[in-house]
Amino acid sequence: MRLGAAVSDVLQRQRGNLFPWVPVFLGAGIGVYFSLKIEPGTAAIAALAAAALLFGACALMQRPLAFLYWVPALLAAGVCLAYARSHLVAAPVLDFRYYGPVEGRVVAVDRSPTDALRLTLDQVRLDRVALADTPARVRISLKGQEDIPPPGARVMTTGHLLPPQGPVEPGGFDFRRHAWFKQLGGLGYSRVPVLLAEAPGDDKPVEQLRRSLARYLQKRLPGETGGFAAAVTAGDRSGVGEETLTALRQSNLAHLLAISGLHMGLLTGFVFAALRTLMCLVPWIALRWPVKKMAAGAALAAGAGYLLLSGGNVATERAFVMVAVMFGAVLLNRRAITLRAVAVAALIVLLRRPESLLSPGFQMSFAATAALVAVFAALRDGEVPLGPRWLRAVAALVISSAVAGAATAPFSAAHFNTVPHYGLLANLLSVPVMGMVVIPAAVIALCLAPIGWECIGLKVMKWGMDWILLVARTVSGLEGSVSHVAVPGPWVLPLLAGGCVFAVLWQGRLRLAGLIPCAFAFGIWSMAERPHILIADSGGLVGVMVAEGRALSRAKGQGFTAGIWLENDGDPVSQPDAAARWAGGLDGLAVWHGAGFRLVHAPGKRKLAAASDCKNKDIIVSTMPGKGQCLLLTPEVMRQTGSLALTREGLLLTARDAAGERLWTAWRPEGREIRRLRLLLNRGEGQ
Repeated sequence: MRLGAAVSDVLQRQRGNLFPWVPVFLGAGIGVYFSLKIEPGTAAIAALAAAALLFGACALMQRPLAFLYWVPALLAAGVCLAYARSHLVAAPVLDFRYYGPVEGRVVAVDRSPTDALRLTLDQVRLDRVALADTPARVRISLKGQEDIPPPGARVMTTGHLLPPQGPVEPGGFDFRRHAWFKQLGGLGYSRVPVLLAEAPGDDKPVEQLRRSLARYLQKRLPGETGGFAAAVTAGDRSGVGEETLTALRQSNLAHLLAISGLHMGLLTGFVFAALRTLMCLVPWIALRWPVKKMAAGAALAAGAGYLLLSGGNVATERAFVMVAVMFGAVLLNRRAITLRAVAVAALIVLLRRPESLLSPGFQMSFAATAALVAVFAALRDGEVPLGPRWLRAVAALVISSAVAGAATAPFSAAHFNTVPHYGLLANLLSVPVMGMVVIPAAVIALCLAPIGWECIGLKVMKWGMDWILLVARTVSGLEGSVSHVAVPGPWVLPLLAGGCVFAVLWQGRLRLAGLIPCAFAFGIWSMAERPHILIADSGGLVGVMVAEGRALSRAKGQGFTAGIWLENDGDPVSQPDAAARWAGGLDGLAVWHGAGFRLVHAPGKRKLAAASDCKNKDIIVSTMPGKGQCLLLTPEVMRQTGSLALTREGLLLTARDAAGERLWTAWRPEGREIRRLRLLLNRGEGQ
């Protein structure tokens, strides 16, 4: 009884501040689902759904302790929600390499990391592939083609398609899971021109408007400026080169390129302020009509139009939900910017797309928003002076940039392995220009377009965008502008997020306890040890950790895998430089001796033939099948396990071990070679 009374008393002191915990525990349940190693069965999900309903009913009856019942109810509901979403988006995935005719409708255009034009197609048709086995969507990179087919057009080409690939290292980013929720069942490339099979119809007017706007901006604002303008207005990044993207990332300005909360907030805020000011200038309107609510409704409509025009991707949807909650609060005479509003936005996003919990955009945007709301609420409640009136805007800008940067920095470093040191400077020089020049100029250009005077707004918009690109290139070029960090372990982000959430949401001095898991998270991160040996699932690359860093077995080829390995090591060197660290070699083969066995990388037929005199304890990694006494790891063998990692102690970790048996994985049964490898290491011969 005493314990129950004490808990009830604690919850009573948090009364009015418990709702923001709803998306937290729902998200925790979603995280539990994605962390499972085995896909739960329908019986388990049915039991969890029943438990969620039971605890929810108990919460409705036990008012003083209702929150304690809502916690397990939300956790169970999160697991069920993610399970339902995973099965609802299920679509066929290729399980073989396809080469032949590819036909489909263009639904998205972007650029690959190698700066190649890339098309996403739906309504796909593949030669001699049954409709039931044809992927719902495929994505094709075009080699040497810059003519962009319009959205909605049916195109055809001859291409190479592969199933979505697994993590390049055990525990790494699983692209198959990402592709599953995008219904991407095949990815590849085409070396021949894409032909227009059917012009776009009238069923996608918004997509056609987006494409027309993007082309118009790229024509009127040539070069990278036009590509930047198309990206922030129409969500079309196809005109932004890889060099510009790198500069924006290294200066911590990449968020200006994505249509997210900043853009949506600036646009709707400008429309709201401008309309409210204009209506207040007319006394007859200001005295008779609810000017504030009318401006809020118009700003909400402008945000909805921006959402449609920009393509409605996940980040833009999330941003629109947040501004919709804010202006909805204005319409209902509630305080617009509160943690409760942030919680409502997060809840809506999670209910629509539970998988977004794992995305960097969700984590960084809500971390920044929650931190900003909490800090400015504390400054307001504490009546902290920000200086004279003329200095308050500058102080608010500095505080908001510093708080948002600090809140997003750990998540950015965890996902992208970089820490921009001059990001605050770059944002202070760029964000005001985006808010006071670029966005207003874009709105003015849109308003003047019907009378043909849009060039006025576009000219001003160009000045602002040129300035932002200049800042990005200058800041990214400064010495020591970026440092690199190793990828954190699997528990770092959950601990860090949990601690930060507790520190922000809990009321009272106990919130400082949230710093404890944060400290543990950074401690675990600092002691993270990278795998001693990494083996690509294609058999095309091997990496061994040496004193100077990771040594790679090849100076060319497998560039994507090599880059990810080096990024995850926090080692920003080129592949040739990393290959120069490999000390061992024999007859043109990359050979490494250690831990009781000899590891030989022999890609291709010739090198595999040169390694044919291998012994029983040798491990040969090759891209080609072969025979011999040694243990041979080929792509066919590693389809059973995915990429491999070995620790210094000789412990084996496979991508299969890390990812588990899920809907989006397609492992083959482990064969003799993998059993031999496990037996070799488990006997202690790899010690």
